Amino acid sequence: MLSGREGGRVKNRAPAPIQITAEQLLREAADFQEKSAPKPRQRVEDFEELNEYRGRKRQEFEEVIRRTRSNITAWTKYANWEASQGEFPRSRSVFERALDVEATSIKLWLSYTEMELKARNVAHARNLFDRAVTLLPRIDQIWYKYVYLEELLGNVSGARQVFERWMAWEPDEKAWSAYIKMEVRYGEMERATKVYERSVNCHPEPKQFVKWAKFEEERGNVDRAREIFTMGFEFFGQDEEGINKSQSLYSAFAKMETRHKEYDRARVIYKFALDRLPRSMSSQLYASYSAFEKQHGDRSSIEVTVLGKRRIQYEEELTHESRNYDVWFDYARLEEDAFRGDTSEDSLKRVREVYERAVAQVPPGGEKRHWRRYIFTWLNYAVFEELETKDFTRAREIYKAAIKLVPHKQFTFAKLWTQFAEFEIRRGDLDAARKIMGTAIGMAPKEKLFKEYIELELKLREFDRCRTLYQKWLEYDASNATAWIKFTELEALLQDHDRARAIYEMAIEQPSMDMPELIWKSWIDFEYEEEEYDRTRELYERLLRRTSHVKVWVSFAQFEANAGNAIAEAIAGGGDDEEEEEEEKAPVEVDQEAVDAAKKDGLEKARKVFERGYADLKLKGLKEERVVLLEAWKALEVNQGDAESLAKVEGMMPRVVKKMRKVDGDSSMMEEYYDMIFADDETATNPASLKFLELAHAWKSKAAAMAEVEEEEEESEEEESEEEEE
Repeated sequence: MLSGREGGRVKNRAPAPIQITAEQLLREAADFQEKSAPKPRQRVEDFEELNEYRGRKRQEFEEVIRRTRSNITAWTKYANWEASQGEFPRSRSVFERALDVEATSIKLWLSYTEMELKARNVAHARNLFDRAVTLLPRIDQIWYKYVYLEELLGNVSGARQVFERWMAWEPDEKAWSAYIKMEVRYGEMERATKVYERSVNCHPEPKQFVKWAKFEEERGNVDRAREIFTMGFEFFGQDEEGINKSQSLYSAFAKMETRHKEYDRARVIYKFALDRLPRSMSSQLYASYSAFEKQHGDRSSIEVTVLGKRRIQYEEELTHESRNYDVWFDYARLEEDAFRGDTSEDSLKRVREVYERAVAQVPPGGEKRHWRRYIFTWLNYAVFEELETKDFTRAREIYKAAIKLVPHKQFTFAKLWTQFAEFEIRRGDLDAARKIMGTAIGMAPKEKLFKEYIELELKLREFDRCRTLYQKWLEYDASNATAWIKFTELEALLQDHDRARAIYEMAIEQPSMDMPELIWKSWIDFEYEEEEYDRTRELYERLLRRTSHVKVWVSFAQFEANAGNAIAEAIAGGGDDEEEEEEEKAPVEVDQEAVDAAKKDGLEKARKVFERGYADLKLKGLKEERVVLLEAWKALEVNQGDAESLAKVEGMMPRVVKKMRKVDGDSSMMEEYYDMIFADDETATNPASLKFLELAHAWKSKAAAMAEVEEEEEESEEEESEEEEE
């Protein structure tokens, strides 16, 4: 067994060199099929040959139905062939035999009746239809054929009897509609009305009531149409479920009244249905009502309609996502606009209902990002109550409820506290506002809360309270540089400079500070503005003992230059007040030598600072920082120095050279990099090499100049030769 299995397996699974598609296989199979020869045409000359032909065909048909007895197509072909030969008794016999095999075949019954009708055997056809509808009363196609036959023969009463037999089985709406159309064709309107009534009783659906009412309206019987609509309303009921099912009925009724110019009736119908339906179920009916009001209503009714349509839209959006706070904002704004146009109690209730539903959608989880949009629903609610309704007690309760809801141990919202405090200030209760801000700082201290509280006390000119708040802020977060700076700005505003300097001293002595450079910069700017240049210079020296950053050296040097210019302006009288400048005053003699000496002294001090900084950075091997310092020094010399000092600084600028070095981790690989070579570094390490490089650079410059001269001489010779040729 194993050997046999292994022998049947395909060992070579490689693809064949020539691939054949499935389409090629099918085409080849079709080409290789043997084409059967066509049967010869036979001509029947006498009855003997005809009988022989008929016997042979009957034998073939009998053989086919013997093999496939349930093949209705074979039976139908056999019977139709007999009918084509004029052998109707034989054809009927074949059909009857087929019905014995499958009596419920619709195709068989239709073929049987069609054969009789082609042979104009109407009585036989009627009998067959009668048998068929008795056996298959639920097959509408047979009933339609039967009715068509009777109506075609002009037997209207017979067709009506067939319809009555059919209606006894309670068929679908199309059958009732066919019965009604037949009665209308022959002008039997009362009969059609009765059929409509029976149809509605059989199929009590809104569209059946609408068809019946429209039929009566076309006849001009409008009152009867109204009775039909009322009948439909009573059948479906006037509760929410019934009105929801019969929305099309209400819409059709209102449209009928509109066609007859009964606009008040139509409006009452629309409002009756819309008042009893929830907004989420009445979108289509509301669309019809909106179109009606736009055509036949006044401005106020149109606005109410559009407002209701927007409400339905927002309700649908909130059904899908109830925590979509942007939709709640738009919804509340819509209701607020409606309240401003109609300050009724119902409008106010709608606004408050929307806000209450919005604030009830509390965000899940304890993450602040989920609460950022939500908290504005509370704020907008409180602002509405304060500004629009003037209900200050309710606004206060809203603020308290919002504060109670927020988990302040995890996070808080400074805007909520500050807006509540500002509300109390507008109400004239300053103690309550301070109590609110104090509670906020006690429960959830935050930088923004301290700033807002201090700003409030500054507006009230309560400077002692501001100092206390700054102290509380620094006790909470002593590493916050902004708090220290703001505290010193307050003391500077109050002209208490000693206190400001003491605060600065405490700030720089803090062991941890988020941005200490801001403290130093603020202190230096403070002393400079007070024209305490010695104190400023001392601060720079203290800062350099802590850090020797290049920005400190540059700032120190710029300070010395600016201080010299400031002293020179003071000597020249440039620091007078604006009021004094506007007044006419006698010219004052200026000691120009003292002015120039002050500027020169400041510039020399700045140069010394640059030299100190350059030497310090050179000692630490910081090349990029040295370049930054030299660029600042060069800018100073360009603005205030002379050509000699500028040339000196330019001579100190480094040269950029390309070098090679080994790659880290792979000694066999080399990479290019750019390095900066300072003249003083090269002189100290290898003076001979520096001299050689200077000579090479000079030679390269000279060679470039010689090449330019030769090019100019060649151009002049070419021009002379061209002139001679001309």
